[in-house]
Order: sequence, then structure tokens, then C-alpha cells
Amino acid sequence: MTQEIHGTVADGYEPVREEFAAFVADQGTDYEGQLCAYVHGRRVVDLWAGPDGADALYGVYSSTKGAAHLVVALLVQDGTLELDRKVTYYWPEFAAEGKGGLTLRDVLAHRAGLVGADGGFTPAELADDRAIAERLADQRPFWRPGTAFGYHALVIGALTGEIVRRATGRTIQELHEERVRAPYGLDFFLGLPGSQEPRFRSTQPMSPTPGQQALLDARTGGPHTLASIAFNRQGAFPTDLQTLPNDRLIRAQGPASVGGVASARGLAGLYAAAISEVDGKAPLLKPDTVAEFGQFHSVGYDLVARGHKSYGLGFQATADTWHPFLGAGSFGHSGAAGSQGFADPASGLAYGYTRRRFAFPGGAAPENDRLAGAVHRAAPAG
Repeated sequence: MTQEIHGTVADGYEPVREEFAAFVADQGTDYEGQLCAYVHGRRVVDLWAGPDGADALYGVYSSTKGAAHLVVALLVQDGTLELDRKVTYYWPEFAAEGKGGLTLRDVLAHRAGLVGADGGFTPAELADDRAIAERLADQRPFWRPGTAFGYHALVIGALTGEIVRRATGRTIQELHEERVRAPYGLDFFLGLPGSQEPRFRSTQPMSPTPGQQALLDARTGGPHTLASIAFNRQGAFPTDLQTLPNDRLIRAQGPASVGGVASARGLAGLYAAAISEVDGKAPLLKPDTVAEFGQFHSVGYDLVARGHKSYGLGFQATADTWHPFLGAGSFGHSGAAGSQGFADPASGLAYGYTRRRFAFPGGAAPENDRLAGAVHRAAPAG
């Protein structure tokens, strides 16, 4: 039985609906997902499949980092934060264990070497950015700061969030709500209110084959590898990443690395607001800010991911990491269960995708390439 496709596309975007329908037809009857895109601030794709509808909210894991670091970009644009100031200017305690030379730019580019903490984090600490930051202020880096880079999967939002809190007296979550989510009515929450809980749909873990499970195990390795430390698998309370957003504490507190809850409309709307006029509102980011945060900062071998990766400032360099058909300077972030959001300033495209079941092998689900490609091909050139 083929799933019904719901929603609308603008004229000229019918091939996107066809591509989405073809993908969904291959997934069986238990697929639930959403696809949304804007071009130059106009919503052109709004599709979903499954019983939950377009208003359902999913845990978007590391796609959260895009919302958090849009706030950082706004503060840099305002002059409240300076990328090349040392972190200790804002957060003196951070200087412990040889970290005094690190700048905000280093932290945003995953160069700090603070991918986790000795002994790991408790579940309560993982939900609390301030608790993570307090642990990491005293932590010795796992490589000499600034000499290499590696994905700070569960902690980068806590590090940048503490800098934001020290500089403004406000949390990233508060500023996201006031400057981004509420003004645009976005379904992208860093801290899901109780009133919105009925819209949340719990993440469904993948059911890997034995061969797939072996590949997943090999990616993390033993309990003392950088990957194991970065994903909090080495301590007394190893994290089950697949079910992380199913914890109400995570959803309620919205840790800025992984705790976001959103729909595809929320993901795409966030990036549309960042680069385009939306509903008469000016873009949140000026062109120079977009260019700086989307510029390559760390490119090459990622010590945690154990492969080639590219990062801008707090964002993934989407064209190099995921979709080479996108324009230079594209920026966004994917999430472990399969979600993805990004902006392509060259084409004016803003994209969002969510799914309920955790996709193999983690990160942007493989179907994002065909779906984002279909939207990009349909969008007018320039």
C-alpha cells in the first residue's frame, strides 16, 4: 500500500512532489516525514506523508545547532560578540588547562578540542547547557587547541551558549525565542513549552541489520575513542542517541546542541528568515554576516567523524559536506535522525526536512540529496 502525499507545491515545483512521492513509495506504510522549501522568502514546497501532518514536531538533533548559531551570528552582527576575541574575555574560567588562547571563532569552527568530559555526562547534565559548560571549563582539551578540528556533537551549543550568556545575561534559548522563533511564528523550539507537547512525536529508533549495526559500532569504536567521548558513550551513563529527544527534560530545556524540536516548516522558515525577506520582514542577517558564517573555516579530516568534513562558523558548509550542487557559501545543519535545514544564498533557497524514524547511518538522511536536488533544479536560476 502506497502512502498518500499531502500538501502543496507552487507552479513549476511539481517535480519535487513527484520525487517525494517516489521516495515515500519505497519506504512502506510506516514512514512519516515532512519536506518544506522557500525560494526568495516565498514558500514553494510544503509536503508531508504519514498520519501526523504538517504540524507534527520532531526531535531534530543537531539541526538545533543551526538555530543556536543563527543567534550567535545576530550577536556578532550587532557588535555584542567579536569572533576574534578570546573566549576568556567573556568567560575567564575557560582559561584552565591551556585553553586561554582560544577565540570564539575557534569554538564555532569545532577547533577547541573539548568534544566531551572525562567520565562523561549524566542525563541531567546533557539537558543543561550551563552544567556542560561548567564541566568543560575545567576540562583538558583532547587535542592542542586550534591545531585540528573535530565535531563537538553534544557540547558546542553549551560552549557558545555560555559565551552568549556571559556577554548578554541571556541564554541562547531565550534570544532564539525573542528574536527568531516568536517574530516569525516558527515551529522550531529550543525548549518545548508544555502547551506544545501534544504536537510532539517521539523518535522511532532504526532497526539496523547485523551488517549495519557492525558499521555503526565501528564508527564509535571502543569506550576511549574521540567518537565515543564526543557522543557520551564512555561514561557511567552512556547516551542512547536514537531516543534522546524522547526525554521530556531534553525537550523542555532545549540544549543548544541537540535539543531542538521542529517541523520541516520550522527548519525551512528559519533559513528563509536568515537570508530573505519573509512576510515583509527584512532578512535577519546582512550579506556580510551570511558570507562570514558560511565561509569555510575547518576543512579536511574530522578527528571525531573520522572522515572529510567542512564547517563554517557553527554551521556545516552544506555544499561541500552534503550537496555539491548548491552554491558556494551555503550553510546549514543536519541532525542525527535524518533532518536537515540549510540556506543557499546564491539561489535564495531555504530547505527543511524532518522524519520520525531514525535513518541509517545517522546524520542527514540519504534521501535529502534527491529531495534537495529536486528543489534546487526547480528553483529559478539566480
